[in-house]
Amino acid sequence: MASSNFIDYVKICCRSGKGGAGSVRFRRAKYIPKGGPDGGDGGRGGNVVVRGNNQLWTLLHLKYSKHMIAGAGQPGGGNNRAGASGKDVAIEVPVGTIVKSDETGKMLFEVTEHDETKVLLPGGRGGLGNTHFKSSVNRTPRYAQPGEPGVEKWVIFELKILADVGLVGLPNAGKSTLLSVLSAAKPKIADYPFTTLTPNLGIVPYYDDRSFVMADIPGIIEGAYKGKGLGHRFLRHIERNSLLLFIIPADSQNIKKEYDILVNELEQYNPELLDKTRILAVSKCDLLDKEELDKIRINIPDIPAELISSHTNTGLVELKNLLWKYMT
Repeated sequence: MASSNFIDYVKICCRSGKGGAGSVRFRRAKYIPKGGPDGGDGGRGGNVVVRGNNQLWTLLHLKYSKHMIAGAGQPGGGNNRAGASGKDVAIEVPVGTIVKSDETGKMLFEVTEHDETKVLLPGGRGGLGNTHFKSSVNRTPRYAQPGEPGVEKWVIFELKILADVGLVGLPNAGKSTLLSVLSAAKPKIADYPFTTLTPNLGIVPYYDDRSFVMADIPGIIEGAYKGKGLGHRFLRHIERNSLLLFIIPADSQNIKKEYDILVNELEQYNPELLDKTRILAVSKCDLLDKEELDKIRINIPDIPAELISSHTNTGLVELKNLLWKYMT
């Protein structure tokens, strides 16, 4: 799918349904000219609900749906008949979507499972019919409750990619190439920075019928936590990955320094990201000879690491074993 079809942020005006009005009716039957009040209650207004759908991976289908309006409840009828409830509106979103108030920026809830359903805006309650207001001193109440109004709110839907392994690295570190070799994903690959502008997901097969999901996410630059480069658009996708695989090319001038830059960006954005398991893959090792690789091994940060080459497949089996070990 074209990268332009990946939408991970939309803002929508949602409105729940108004409750139906209670009815003012009186029972009238043969030989019962004054049967008393029998007005029914109004129906509940429709809710606006959000439902997780694991068949979706983008918010593209919501891009042009700027208004979600639930149905109004129907008024009550005679003979104590309650009005019909308004029709609910269900907003289908990918698993990993968070919902925020546009007014306050506060997160309302998150959807993390398929078919998980949350009520975003409840419909207004239906009004009570005049039957409820009958008393010993008022036998013929000629009034009933109106229905409650619905709730209108602008809401932000923000997608955070769910994956087992998230690839973390500076632009042009070889993340997309690694994903294309380990999985059937076909991300755009080129020899210039920011080739990847949107996240790509790939299923990496392991032994037997086992597999795991790997996410290739646009590269970080120094200052990303302040919004530089793709900034927060990228960093929020890391939060949903259970394991972080740092990719640093072997021809980097200082692998340890580059690693520290990446860690600092994650820490400044969200310190909780440092609680995730971190693994290092030194990519593009086919560009160096054995002596140079031996020097790299000495200066590798103190985390589990593998030296790999996506072009010669060097170290890829060992890397998958290492990832699986720390995922299970």
